[in-house]
Amino acid sequence: MCLGLPGKVTEVFEDRGTTMAVVDFGGASKQVCCAYLPEVEVGQYALVHAGFALTVLDEKAALETLELLRSLGTVADELGGPELGGPELGGGPGEVGA
Repeated sequence: MCLGLPGKVTEVFEDRGTTMAVVDFGGASKQVCCAYLPEVEVGQYALVHAGFALTVLDEKAALETLELLRSLGTVADELGGPELGGPELGGGPGEVGA
């Protein structure tokens, strides 16, 4: 099953005319397409599905959702890596992936 995951935007840039971002999911960072969300800014939280940022979320909702998904063990499954959880999620340092 594919889930939309909330993550914190750490970098915004343009690639061949398309807004792109680096998003941190509590320890793993991924590059995502922001074609549907070109106004996204560094520091905001975005809901990401299938490599696309779909909407901006408030920080509280994003962190609560990440914690719930982490406790269910689904964050690592969706990101294709080991279990994650940065300090803000109550875990240890996570792996940074591409």
